[in-house]
Amino acid sequence: MSDIRYEVTKKMAVLSANERTGWTKEVKKGRAFNMAEVKGYKVFRPDWTCSPNGNTKQYTCPGVFEEDVTPVRCGHGMHFCRRAADCFHYYTFDPNNHVAEVIALGDIAEEGDKACTNKLQIVREVPWSEVLEIVNSGKACTGLCNTGDWNSGNRNTGDCNTGNRNTGDWNTGNRNTGDCNTGNRNTGDWNTGNRNSGSYNTGDWNATSFSNGCFNTEEPEIFMFNKPSGITYRQWLSMHARYLLEQIPGRAVVWIFSDDMTDEEKAAHPEHETTGGYLKKLDEPGNAQIWWDGLNEHDRNTIKALPNFDAVIFEKCTGIKIGG
Repeated sequence: MSDIRYEVTKKMAVLSANERTGWTKEVKKGRAFNMAEVKGYKVFRPDWTCSPNGNTKQYTCPGVFEEDVTPVRCGHGMHFCRRAADCFHYYTFDPNNHVAEVIALGDIAEEGDKACTNKLQIVREVPWSEVLEIVNSGKACTGLCNTGDWNSGNRNTGDCNTGNRNTGDWNTGNRNTGDCNTGNRNTGDWNTGNRNSGSYNTGDWNATSFSNGCFNTEEPEIFMFNKPSGITYRQWLSMHARYLLEQIPGRAVVWIFSDDMTDEEKAAHPEHETTGGYLKKLDEPGNAQIWWDGLNEHDRNTIKALPNFDAVIFEKCTGIKIGG
């Protein structure tokens, strides 16, 4: 047995990781082998237990634990991974769990990313902040296996993603190479749909932009006032009417003199007798009407020249009543 172990150790010194696994399997025919101490990581539940195959084991940190078994991966022994990130193939990536540095001191059986031993030393608990640094090569990530920065999702090479496996940035969806997508597998930007190569799509599988349908290669015309408009959303974005409408102010206040106050307003604001009035908070529709009334005739006509303009629909959508 000792001669075989010597040959295994000698051979493994010059082989790659994959070659080591294959060669030791061939020499040992699936049996565990002994080698120098192997360092790794192990995840535990919040109460420092593990339950391989339904058999709950209690651990402490630090501590040394030994079992009278021949290690068999996913069979007998105490399991661990050489890489901390690999542990989370088997445990939820949860800061409530404990992560510890461990050293295998006994016989070892290893296959793929998982190993087990019959003698395990638990060295120290790894703080979660350190775990995040170990499993991510990016900075300030709260997810797992990110090479980008500021990701709360997993396996992103881009930055600031809450989704998973994105190479773009600011995605909440998954597997996007574009940016700011809430959908999945988009190569464009700002898509809420899936598998779009264009941008700003709410549908799926579009090779164009601004589509809410599926499998389109041409940008669709948009509806305005409940009718086809003959223009695309991209054209709408560059129209002067849109620019003007974007100037409608948000919440504002206006001074109401006592003589212009209603009885209800006077009862609610008795201070008007001293101040001569009160500041009335306007909601957005009220602000929009004041804004409209202050527009010059040319700008009003620009908006009223929109395709299919309908004053009734316009008022329902904006709160602006078109006079005359």
